[in-house]
Amino acid sequence: MTPDASAHIDVAAPPRRVFELVSSLRGLGQCAEEYSGGKWLNSAGPRVGARFRGINKRGWRMWPTTSTVTDCSDTRFAFEVKSLGLAVSRWQYDIEETPEGCRVTESTWDRRPGWYVPITQLATGVRDRAVTNQRNIEATLRRLKLAAESA
Repeated sequence: MTPDASAHIDVAAPPRRVFELVSSLRGLGQCAEEYSGGKWLNSAGPRVGARFRGINKRGWRMWPTTSTVTDCSDTRFAFEVKSLGLAVSRWQYDIEETPEGCRVTESTWDRRPGWYVPITQLATGVRDRAVTNQRNIEATLRRLKLAAESA
């Protein structure tokens, strides 16, 4: 299935360093546009099946989510996101080694039921989630590149 938003960036850092950033709740919170951090709920770190509580911010708006890690390897970190118990999205970071370091692709899929879309628009202030996520991904990848290359 084609993602609703996706972009990639080349990073002059080892793939492992990038994986450590995207799989760390703190590291991802420092790079992401809306996600501001979280707490592991049933483990001490990233692994398939681990759950975390995330806090998202956009302007004065804040909303919590609960995510479950679905992929956790050197080449992919992904998680399914729920809000109020409903599936809302999937986020995925694919890391491909290159001669200069790696290429990181961030993708997301909107999983919200149609009836839930207006509620989330009100809660987040976002009318067009695909366009906003595309911009957010591009900003997140720029920050991720900076963080990985300056480490």
